[in-house]
Amino acid sequence: MAGNLVAGGVALQPSAEQVALSTNYITTFDFLNQYLPDTYEKEFERYGNRTISGFLRMVGAEMPSNSDLIKWAEQGRLHTKYTACTLATYTGAETTQTITVPAAQLIPGTGTIAVRVGQTILLSDETAASGFSNKAIVTTVGVGAANEFTVAYYEATQAAYAGASTVSMFAYGSEFAKGTTGMAGSLESDDIFLENNPIILKDRYAVNGSDMAQIGWVEVTSENGANGYLWYLKSEHETRLRFDDMLETAMIEAIPAAVGSGATTAGFIGSEGIFSAVGARGNVWNGGYPVDLLDFDAIISRLDKQGAIEENAIFLDRQFGFAIDDMLAAQNSYGANGTSYGLFDNDQEMALNLGFSGFRRGYDFYKTDWKYLNDPTMRGDLVGGKVSGLLVPAGSTSVYDQVLGKNAKRPFLHVRYRASQTEDRRYKTWMTGSAGGAQTSSLDAMEVNFLSERCVCTLGANNFVLFQG
Repeated sequence: MAGNLVAGGVALQPSAEQVALSTNYITTFDFLNQYLPDTYEKEFERYGNRTISGFLRMVGAEMPSNSDLIKWAEQGRLHTKYTACTLATYTGAETTQTITVPAAQLIPGTGTIAVRVGQTILLSDETAASGFSNKAIVTTVGVGAANEFTVAYYEATQAAYAGASTVSMFAYGSEFAKGTTGMAGSLESDDIFLENNPIILKDRYAVNGSDMAQIGWVEVTSENGANGYLWYLKSEHETRLRFDDMLETAMIEAIPAAVGSGATTAGFIGSEGIFSAVGARGNVWNGGYPVDLLDFDAIISRLDKQGAIEENAIFLDRQFGFAIDDMLAAQNSYGANGTSYGLFDNDQEMALNLGFSGFRRGYDFYKTDWKYLNDPTMRGDLVGGKVSGLLVPAGSTSVYDQVLGKNAKRPFLHVRYRASQTEDRRYKTWMTGSAGGAQTSSLDAMEVNFLSERCVCTLGANNFVLFQG
């Protein structure tokens, strides 16, 4: 009686090279199913470039720091203006007047006001219906209370302000009689001191030694431009890409932990990201997409009151970009009929250009699609807390660096990472375990560790605009 011949791992498709492939061996053999399926060894990039980082590389810089607290000073306003001031009387017949500055506008730490005897001021009624104004000279300061001062009108009588009026005031000059002493008191610089602290970010990829012994290769084209064959380290590679993205998104989204919050109780302090800084100290547009020039005129009017930076970039989502394109196209008399867009020279031999890269209206505005706001795995599908764009001023600003002890030019946005001569925590990666070349412990695995310690400094946040909704 003949014995049975057991078919083992028969090589059906030998490899041209000594490389372990999934098609080299099979576990069973059947004459009725003797053909292997056609396989693609190259990974299909169904989502294209999946990374969302790159925003900070375009608009900022990275600088080392050896402290766990970053502090800087920003210039305050050169001139002083008070709003919502109240008048003692409203008859319209006064030649003098006592004016009270709101307590919330007193100089912090001193409880005084930046008004001095001899200054000439302009008073303006904040009620749009009347629009009255007066010019006056300050005669006394802080007689009845620290936030009060008395003026004498240059006009024959006070303007007939409404009974419930509040006024704004600012000093435009001074006047002194002959033979009198000089200006009493002096004004200190109104610097604004700000700070931020770095946070530690970590990630890890692990694979056990047994899985490392089962080799499988996939040909890939990586988001960072690399291409070729990847073994089990493909997942490690994607962990690295994911960590790179998180280094940027953490700088965008981080918020300081509030006093009494669960994070504070657990020992975490958070950090001030870009959105948090602009939301607290910058300008926020929450009326949906600016869809016409009147909307942008309101934004431009706000920028006039801030730093008036000549060039600005708007990083926006797709719908906001379309809204700007439609707004600009409507300025062309033929745009409504779809005959021309863009440079207004489209013809039948070229593809119709339905987009704009920027425009000028008082300032230069350049628009750029921001993948972070479009990606459905990040902010692309949000409803609550939606951000549709961020206006970033171009160039740099001058701040007082407390470490250097002098003024220094810094980009409006820049990242500070912890570093010294012996420890650089900008981007650390190392292997632990006992597999894959690592020989640091008895763990039968290879662990790839990632670490960074950093924060973002948003200088001159008053020049930024955050578009919400």
